[in-house]
Amino acid sequence: MDSTVTERAETLAEMMTERLGIKRGETPGDKLRIGGRLLPRRVRRAAEYVAETADRVAVPRFAGLVDEAQFAKAERVLRNHLETVDPNYRRKGVVLGVLGWLAFNFLVIAGLVIWYLWETGRI
Repeated sequence: MDSTVTERAETLAEMMTERLGIKRGETPGDKLRIGGRLLPRRVRRAAEYVAETADRVAVPRFAGLVDEAQFAKAERVLRNHLETVDPNYRRKGVVLGVLGWLAFNFLVIAGLVIWYLWETGRI
């Protein structure tokens, strides 16, 4: 049971890498700590449970205490969310956000320059 839990947690960590762009961190716990803010609260709780369970299974004394049904539910919640994330759409959103910020700043500066020229009588 412990190897399947560990393998499933590693698979979810790989999905977080490819879908959310989290490059750093090796274990599911590391990836969750780095990219947890990219997940909704419900999904983040499920990911925390998956990471905690993967760490717990590494200790033989605690390996038998894993609730397989709860782990399967948390895995399903996290996997369903990660399957709906489109990395290209996220990248496009970031690029458009930066371009919108630049356009807004350009308009503000242009407005200030025109106002200054108007007040000094140069226009």
